[in-house]
Amino acid sequence: MTMLSTSPLVKPVHLVPSRAGSASPLARHLQRELRGDVLFDAANRGRYATDASIYQMTPIGVVVPRDQADLVLALDIARDSGAPILARGAGTSQCGQTVGEALVIDNSKWLNNVVSFDPVARLVTVEPGIVLDHLNAWLKPHGLWFPVDVSTGAQCTIGGMAGNNSCGSRSIEYGNMVHNVHAIDAILADGSQANFGSVRQEPQSGRLGEILAGLREIAERECREIVERVPKVLRRVGGYNIDIFDCQNPRSYTDDGLANLAHILVGSEGTLAVSRQLTLKLSPLPVHKVLGVVSFPTFYQAMAMTQHIVKLGPTAVELVDRTMIDLSMGNPAFRPVIESALVGSPQAILLVEFAGEELGPLLGRLDDLVVLMGDLGLPGAVIRMADTGQQKALWEVRKAGLNIMMSMKGDGKPVSFIEDCAVPLEHLAEYTERLTSVFHRHGTEGTWYAHASVGTLHVRPILDMRRDGAGKMRAIAAEAAELVREYKGAFSGEHGDGLCRGEWVAWQYGPKLHQAFRDIKLLFDPQNRFNPDKIVQPPRMDDSRYFRFPPAYQTIPLKPMLDWSAWNVMRDPISGQETAPGLGGDRAQGLAKAVEMCNNNGHCRKFDAGTMCPSYRITKDEKHVTRGRANTLRLALSGQLGSEGLASREVKDVLDLCVSCKGCKRDCPTGVDMAKIKIEARSAWTQRHGLGLRERLVAFMPRYAPWASKMAPLVNLADRIPLVSSMVKRWIGFAPERSLPRFDRAFLAKRTASGRTPIDKMTVLLFVDTFNNYMEPGNAAAAERVLGAAGYDVHFSAAPGSRPLCCGRTFLAAGLVDEAKAEARRALDFLKPYVDAGVPIVGLEPSCLLSLRDEFLNYGFGDEARRLAQSAYLFEEFLVREKEAGRLQLKLNAVRGSKALVHGHCHQKAFDAFRPVQTVLSWIPGLEVETVESSCCGMAGSFGYEAEHFEASRAMAELSLLPAVRSADRDAVVVADGTSCRHQIHDGAGTSAVHVACLLASALDDEVDALLRAG
Repeated sequence: MTMLSTSPLVKPVHLVPSRAGSASPLARHLQRELRGDVLFDAANRGRYATDASIYQMTPIGVVVPRDQADLVLALDIARDSGAPILARGAGTSQCGQTVGEALVIDNSKWLNNVVSFDPVARLVTVEPGIVLDHLNAWLKPHGLWFPVDVSTGAQCTIGGMAGNNSCGSRSIEYGNMVHNVHAIDAILADGSQANFGSVRQEPQSGRLGEILAGLREIAERECREIVERVPKVLRRVGGYNIDIFDCQNPRSYTDDGLANLAHILVGSEGTLAVSRQLTLKLSPLPVHKVLGVVSFPTFYQAMAMTQHIVKLGPTAVELVDRTMIDLSMGNPAFRPVIESALVGSPQAILLVEFAGEELGPLLGRLDDLVVLMGDLGLPGAVIRMADTGQQKALWEVRKAGLNIMMSMKGDGKPVSFIEDCAVPLEHLAEYTERLTSVFHRHGTEGTWYAHASVGTLHVRPILDMRRDGAGKMRAIAAEAAELVREYKGAFSGEHGDGLCRGEWVAWQYGPKLHQAFRDIKLLFDPQNRFNPDKIVQPPRMDDSRYFRFPPAYQTIPLKPMLDWSAWNVMRDPISGQETAPGLGGDRAQGLAKAVEMCNNNGHCRKFDAGTMCPSYRITKDEKHVTRGRANTLRLALSGQLGSEGLASREVKDVLDLCVSCKGCKRDCPTGVDMAKIKIEARSAWTQRHGLGLRERLVAFMPRYAPWASKMAPLVNLADRIPLVSSMVKRWIGFAPERSLPRFDRAFLAKRTASGRTPIDKMTVLLFVDTFNNYMEPGNAAAAERVLGAAGYDVHFSAAPGSRPLCCGRTFLAAGLVDEAKAEARRALDFLKPYVDAGVPIVGLEPSCLLSLRDEFLNYGFGDEARRLAQSAYLFEEFLVREKEAGRLQLKLNAVRGSKALVHGHCHQKAFDAFRPVQTVLSWIPGLEVETVESSCCGMAGSFGYEAEHFEASRAMAELSLLPAVRSADRDAVVVADGTSCRHQIHDGAGTSAVHVACLLASALDDEVDALLRAG
């Protein structure tokens, strides 16, 4: 047995425990004794009041234990005070399991270690807060994995998975969570600790012995009921797993025929004990996987043919319906992936996966699938995928299925309450058809996805819970329940009971087994302190007191600065068509609805590839993740944090580490655009509290930059003299460790847009931003040279005697929206003749140029802003476009160095504009292009300069960017288009990064080093 004291995670950068709120005696006691975070203020409690369900219940406080000792101590203190306990992982439960009026114990930040590992026995012991994907990444070098592969694997914790008895896409092969848990070390309600595992016939002593004896007595008493009433389908997770003691037909998840007491805790939703650590059964990693994607003309055919497909022995058969296909097509990250998987315009597709040790037989299974579909009347319906990258991309779309569906705009949303009903496969097509008829009778439609292989299709009727949704929810649930009973299925098949299905436990299992569940709860937790009123004695599913949006919900008055009308729509649930704006169609309602798009799915809590969310990656605090911010903003906009709304201190604090990277704009499946929302919040704060010197210096830099450029030697001197530099930085509020940007002679000083040759198809306007004009003019010179060498007539964004154009981004960062709009108006007026003539507007700095495609559209300038956005290209995008059109004639030579290490700017990634960077670099002969899998570099404009943010800025860069730069080959050229990114690389790694334009320019002739040095 290998003992470990490591975690597969990078530990948080901020180690000082938070002590938010201290009014109650319980809070003060916890703060005195614990090393971890103790959070009792209104904002933090509000952030933990919701999960991925429709419910909201404010906890009495939150504890984030620093270690096992903290966990035990917190439980002891809570027990002494009589406080109820609610253990929580990622908070992604869809039925309300992880919300309640209790002391929340958040295990996800610190209790995420691998405790022990036995590769021979294929067992691993972990703490409850470890994330599934992180565990599997840790296990991968050993050729093993934990195979309960739920779609939320990037954020869900093992403890939460055990609480819900999670299942995953491949349960047809590997079973549910309960089949893969070997033992659980748990803390009981009286504070005692016990190991729950396989139990033999000899009597057990102590509290564990009492529990075992009581369970056996209950099971023997209800043996007949267990045999008759427990559903015989794989997917059933309602109530407690009392059938481990089934005297006539022991469940398949027993160990060597012995009952495993841990399986009573699996699926118990934290109502019986608190898991301290869990021992899991592991499986060998499949060596090869292949995927067959089957397109179906009708949804019914997909359901009817599933029962035949599973006979081929697949490891997974997953459904994607037409609604999900259409929504995926609207997501720039998912569109190319889903398009490659379709045959025609199907109403549904099935992802059929085969896995094994050898590739040949798996390809044969794909052949069998093709033959089968032909025999069933669908020849040519199968897309074969043997490439692992292509498979992975499509599985990511499927995993995002729920969240893609939740991206529907308007008050009507797909609501989870009957989505986990499981029926035998032979009834699946008829069940789905009849349930669709139920939806239509109630004036709505349902969205379908997930586990066709085991008869568990996640279906969510589209309901407006602010109006008539609650009544429809109950009526639909009642009819669905009767169908489930008719087909001898399970009403709760995967996501647990919680608040939305708890009351149906008694219906499913009958009065005797329901009483048995009550007896089990009483046996473990006689005072009802562990996640009270779940599974037994739950509230009604439609009790509006516990809704996130109860009937009385409304937002406080406010006047947004940006246009939010796109979010204020009504959507017909049957046709899916967006209709006239709802609730007046004003900007305030649109802003509120944009915030409310967050359904708490927790996708922003991931740590793997992607851009979202850098502040959470370094802190692991709910406060500093997109979900936590959205919840805080929702509470503020609805007056639940006071009357100040967006101008409140709580909002300012929660956005403090938001670097406006726009990662959520791309990565958040429901489309939460926190960078845009932050502009509104910053504007509200500035209007109420004003600006300091530092904020004014940054905001108005484009206005005084011409003067600073002319006085560059004197201005730059302030950063060259150490003592003066330190004094100036401290006075302004900049970090002494940070070098300041240096001004240079303006690139546009002798270049203007007038007096040029007439505009034709080879004319291009180079939008030279403030940074590349006044601080790094070599980049603009390189771009001019490349465009000129390609035969383009280059015009510039400046007129004689006028200040060059500005995107206004520095003003937006300070909340000065009117100033930013004025800059946009000036740019629109100047660029209109070029736009009208069809001239491309090409920029170098991603954050500046992409403002023309994003922020400019939010000022209310209508069609002229949209036309400019359609004409605006980043330098690399333009070159690729021209190359594809056959107009670009650019001869490039080899450059110094054989490798380019490329870091993508956050906004490039958010707008899917990073791939052109890789493409143009691939044109340089002999150059190997390697990209850094990084999130935000951490500079984010002025953020990285600010003294209070310096540590966070560097921590973001240290996640992947700076280590990659330091470990790069000595002759590698580091490429980064962003001014801030290049600055971070210079300060953090002592390396000078270059803009792509400089590298291309250096490849134009034999003088390969000249522009590299200039850049």
